[in-house]
Amino acid sequence: QVQLVESGGGLVQAGGSLRLSCAASGRTFSSYVMGWFRQAPGKEREFVATISASGAVTSYADSLKGRFTISRDNAKNTVYLQMNSLKPEDTAVYYCAAREYPQIATRPLVYNYWGQGTQVTVSS
Repeated sequence: QVQLVESGGGLVQAGGSLRLSCAASGRTFSSYVMGWFRQAPGKEREFVATISASGAVTSYADSLKGRFTISRDNAKNTVYLQMNSLKPEDTAVYYCAAREYPQIATRPLVYNYWGQGTQVTVSS
């Protein structure tokens, strides 16, 4: 079992940056694939980025490549999402998730544990 707590959300102007953090409890964080997802009002939860247990492999939603970067620090049990050149359409609740199986994945249903989410609002 792992518990996830996101932080770092807030209000930012278009073109600005934010770094989200997700702190995980438990001693097996380094064995989990981690992912970031987001959900805007009235929309389905969508994939943002994922990172392998070692951090060597990452994958991003095509529309976000070049602006968002996922990383992790297994010594700190934390995964990060650096978001640059933010746009109003990036406004959403951002969730981190952990997956017990070794393959990175983009579908929310295959993730086993979820945080409570952190709100990101980008003003125009």
